[in-house]
Amino acid sequence: MEYEKMLDRLYMQVTTKGKNEGRMEIPKPESIIEGNKTIIKNFSQFVKTIERDEKQIIKYITKETASSGVVNSGRLILNGKFSQFQIERLFDNYVKNFVLCPECKRPDTKILDRQGVKIMKCEACGAISAIKG
Repeated sequence: MEYEKMLDRLYMQVTTKGKNEGRMEIPKPESIIEGNKTIIKNFSQFVKTIERDEKQIIKYITKETASSGVVNSGRLILNGKFSQFQIERLFDNYVKNFVLCPECKRPDTKILDRQGVKIMKCEACGAISAIKG
């Protein structure tokens, strides 16, 4: 009986780093097509949530879509027609490759530049990995 009380007290004192796995809610992109352009309405919200450089995300999206894009009033305007499915897939792939840790799958990562090589360092588990692309 005494053992269980001590164990309960110990569990209350132990802190677990990164226990809140679901704390980052990445918003789904809201896109509309107007003429020959695709507008992602909540682009700035996406950028703030994942804590990455806006220019890097734009570069990735324009490279993957083979189009050009510009940010205006928190919206990303792409030249070309892209379906909601295509946009969601782009955002999901970006998060998978540049935000989530390949080891623990948590979003607690930072991108660092070491001697001209971009690496991703996880603040939750300490893993360091090279960034592809």
